[in-house]
Amino acid sequence: MAESIFISGTTKESKYQELIPQIAALLEGEPDLIANLANSASALHMAFGWHWVGFYLAKNHDLVLGPFQGPIACTRIAFGKGVCGKAWKQKETILVADVNHFEGHIACSAHSQSEIVVPILAHGIVVAVLDVDSLYLNDFNPIDKQYMEQLAEMLSKCF
Repeated sequence: MAESIFISGTTKESKYQELIPQIAALLEGEPDLIANLANSASALHMAFGWHWVGFYLAKNHDLVLGPFQGPIACTRIAFGKGVCGKAWKQKETILVADVNHFEGHIACSAHSQSEIVVPILAHGIVVAVLDVDSLYLNDFNPIDKQYMEQLAEMLSKCF
């Protein structure tokens, strides 16, 4: 098992290309969901330095805070509410260039400026979402979407 993440790439895409196989190695052979989510959040946070990286787990009609890296976060998010709840409801990734212009945005941190939320599906049901917040406007793009969806697919096998 790897206990460190090494990233030498300088572009966003090259960082993902190095990071995804390393996260796959962390997940390999580890059956514990929380351990896998925690290491995945940490690896993303270390590689990119985003403000907040974490998971919310779908439980009944709420998303409940799971493993994360960053400041204290909202504990529960209702189905369809905020960016996370909307991604859960729509079963699709949502990129938000400016959270201040997203109707119904839940401000867990006043410092967050942009966000991406990727649903994790197991057997066609959203079981969790990967939520990433940045201190910068328009910090996420189709490259993030592509690789975070790849990560979500890998993590779906942990559920």
